[in-house]
Order: sequence, then structure tokens, then C-alpha cells
Amino acid sequence: MNQTESLQHFAAFCGLDRDDRLNSFGAELCKEGFTAVRRFLDDFRTYLRSYEDHQSEEASRLVARGRAALPEPKRISPSWADIWEEYAGIVKVKNSVLHQIPAGRRDGEWQVLLDNPYTNQNIVVYPAMTFLESAYLYAYFRIGLTENEYIRLQKVDTVISESGRDF
Repeated sequence: MNQTESLQHFAAFCGLDRDDRLNSFGAELCKEGFTAVRRFLDDFRTYLRSYEDHQSEEASRLVARGRAALPEPKRISPSWADIWEEYAGIVKVKNSVLHQIPAGRRDGEWQVLLDNPYTNQNIVVYPAMTFLESAYLYAYFRIGLTENEYIRLQKVDTVISESGRDF
């Protein structure tokens, strides 16, 4: 199966006009095997990365429909045991971010910072992203934070950037 075929699966899923077709869609996807399901879930994640404000309700609806179509993805791979909870959490947090930051303040460079001040591990920073990229990444990491960890979504005001070879 090539990338176009996998996108066709996700597009077909999004285009299902009735909930009673979800079971047959999921059964067919499972019949095609691990690779088809993995690509479908990857395409689903790509959608979660890129959806915008006007699609927030649709994103929630698609996660619920995905769970109905593929209720036990762990039967294909144990690593997908909690995939629908993960996707639902991402949508919940990303929708909150979209709601909190007005569209007029989203331009420029954004970054996500993760830290646990009670360990000697380094701070992790994901710099140089667009708002939508950073909103997704913030949501992705936010759902798995432990008690002492914290996460920050930050808009960068001023940047000076050089590499070692620039000197």
C-alpha cells in the first residue's frame, strides 16, 4: 500500500455519512492488516497536528468515530492499546490552547519547553515552530505529564540564531 492509498483510507473514514458504516470500515481496515491500520492512525495523527479552530468539533467527533470503527486496535498491536485515549486527550488540550490564544496573536515563532525541576535531566525545548505545530506538540506532551513535570507553550519575541560555523 502506498501513501496515496493510506490517505484514501483516512479520507474514506472522514467521508462516512452514517455511523452504522463504521464497523464495516474498521473490519475491512483490520483485514488489511498492521500496515493499513498503522498508516490510518498515522494519517489520523497528521490531521490532529494540522486541524484549526473551525475544525475543533470535527476533531472530537472524528476521534469518537475512530474509536467506534476500531474499538480494539491493541489486537493488531499492543502499542495501540490507549491510542484513542491519547488522541482524545490531544484534541481536548489542543482545543483549549486554540480557545485561549486569539488568532491575531499566533504569528511568529513558537516553542514548547518541558522540565522536571526535581531531576537532574536536561530541560527539553522544541523551538522554531508555527503556532499549530507547537499547539499539537504541547497537547501531545501535556497529556502524559507526571506530577513534578511542567510544560510551557511560548511565543518567541526576539531570536538571535547562529551556528558554530558562523563564527
